[in-house]
Amino acid sequence: MKKKLLAMVLAGVMAVSLTACGSENGTGSSGDSGAASDSGEKGDASEGEKEPSSGGASADAVTLQIGFENSISEPIGQALEKWKSLVEEKGDGSLQLELYPDSQLGSKNELIDGMTLGEPYITLADGAFYADYGVPDFGIVFGPFLFDDWDQCWTLIESDWYQDMCSQLEGKGLKIVTSNWKYGERHTLTTKPVEKVEDLSGLKIRVPGNQIQSVGFDVLGATSTGMDLGDVYTALQQGTIDGAENPLATLYGRKLHEVASNLILDAHVLNFTTWVMSADLFNSLSAEQQELLVSTGEEAGLINNDLVDQSNEEYLQKMKDEGVTVVEPSEEVMQGFRDKAQAFYEKGADFGWSDNLYDTVRAAMGAE
Repeated sequence: MKKKLLAMVLAGVMAVSLTACGSENGTGSSGDSGAASDSGEKGDASEGEKEPSSGGASADAVTLQIGFENSISEPIGQALEKWKSLVEEKGDGSLQLELYPDSQLGSKNELIDGMTLGEPYITLADGAFYADYGVPDFGIVFGPFLFDDWDQCWTLIESDWYQDMCSQLEGKGLKIVTSNWKYGERHTLTTKPVEKVEDLSGLKIRVPGNQIQSVGFDVLGATSTGMDLGDVYTALQQGTIDGAENPLATLYGRKLHEVASNLILDAHVLNFTTWVMSADLFNSLSAEQQELLVSTGEEAGLINNDLVDQSNEEYLQKMKDEGVTVVEPSEEVMQGFRDKAQAFYEKGADFGWSDNLYDTVRAAMGAE
């Protein structure tokens, strides 16, 4: 899995810089598209193990391995297949992508750790993870109820503040390739009914393994439990946890509604996501390879956003049809969630945030 040969292949290539972090904003015909994550069925893991198409590849082509938790059959997996084909179609064969769904290469943290050692990985990650890797201010983008709408997300990734976050992250050895992919509106699925924020009190809710998302649910009254996505179904089934949160596509694609049949559409995080790789590895690519990787990644992001938008209502209807009780909270109920979430932004010192970070970010996203 760890391809040490890559270091030899890349050793003589000149380092070049290219601004890739802010990227296109994903607005326009597909930029406001809905969530992203699992399709209805669990993808065949063998899809991620197929050899990349040779498509004119040179013998010493650089191969980057995209590892991710989701199924190849869900919207994000389909968009990654398009990214792979775009690199083959528009490139000269010197750069190739391989896809490894369903955590075949390891967990997100394992992949990011590997990147810092120069491994040829690309993975999907978010500000909450980047906070844990040395850029604490980045974590605020995953704070509960930070964004009022998707346009604010796209405004933020074009801002000077966001570019500064990307630069700081690159100083830690990680390069964001593109930021214009929607992962989706994150909702909460539970074994017990939740109709208002007070109903979360004492419930053990699975979150990804990072501090930001853990505290984000703790302030709402729940007890957060960090856990790999692949372990959630069994944990719900056995009662180890009482719920999980994710976009609809992931909740349905992982079949979590089979063991937790109550869904509240709280949209506690509008989750745009990024694709990240080793900064040294990115800089060792030629200028042409860098431009190809970034531009095709952004193009695939727009495709992803369209796929997510098209599938969101479909997943919700499937869940209803399969017995899930769905709560669409009133504005009064949502205000209760937002009021409780404000305690999160008062913990900036605990996260190592800069002074007045919340106000800075709200201004950068164009919030009134």
